[in-house]
Amino acid sequence: MSISVRNLSYIYNPGMPGETVALSDVSFDVADGTILGIIGHTGSGKSTLLQHLNGLIKPTSGEVYIDDVCITDGKVKMTDIRRKVGLVFQYPEYQLFEETVRKDVAFGPKNLGLDEEEQEARVKKAIGLVGLDYEEIRDLSPFELSGGMKRRVAIAGVIAMDPKILILDEPTAGLDPSAHRDVLAMVRRIHDEMGIILIFVSHNMADIAEMSDRVMVMSDGKIALEGTPAEVFSQAGKLAEMGLGVPPAREITELIKSRAGRFESEALTIDEAAEDIKRYMEEARG
Repeated sequence: MSISVRNLSYIYNPGMPGETVALSDVSFDVADGTILGIIGHTGSGKSTLLQHLNGLIKPTSGEVYIDDVCITDGKVKMTDIRRKVGLVFQYPEYQLFEETVRKDVAFGPKNLGLDEEEQEARVKKAIGLVGLDYEEIRDLSPFELSGGMKRRVAIAGVIAMDPKILILDEPTAGLDPSAHRDVLAMVRRIHDEMGIILIFVSHNMADIAEMSDRVMVMSDGKIALEGTPAEVFSQAGKLAEMGLGVPPAREITELIKSRAGRFESEALTIDEAAEDIKRYMEEARG
């Protein structure tokens, strides 16, 4: 499975007084199994881009290929593409509607025309992947659950479709620290166990640095920076010009560098920063 985007552009309200260029000549590739983190200020084009990847929006120009199939070709069945590409919008828990968790998660597989045995198998697997106990919650109303659990159930409903690409828009937005950690661990588990392409948008630079294989920075509808987390977050000045920051761990180590000349660190996570600080202190003690 792979994604290839070529010269993608999108204009809202073309020819109207409110015409807005949301995407301008965007091109990139995502290899099988990659975790791609996308960052950018509000209005940079992130959400518009995500909606092109499963055909919710048709481009003004350009092409999107999913596994060598051009999904921007009018002959392609979008139902086939959306079986492969799962898109989870921000605050997906607001889309829960069934009377029980099991029915909600089974909604997608049921609409695929799967028999009841296959539906049940997919529901069990999906609920397990999001870190919940199927027997404990299957008959509960989703509205009885905590905010973090609701979100995991909503994501389970997309996973039950067995996508080969999963796109998450701000998966940890609005959660308390405990639920935030749980959802982040869940996202990693889903990726590792399903072996899929995972794309996620976040304003949390620590999450992007920790989770991503590749990072893409959007600004004014274009790709401003792209590379590994280390490559992207080494360009703090350019990020600042776009109203973006670096992970807190990098902020801490840069501050220490400014005051301790012999301290060296390229840490992006708190654990990495802690190791570098520990090493420095041990060397300083001699």
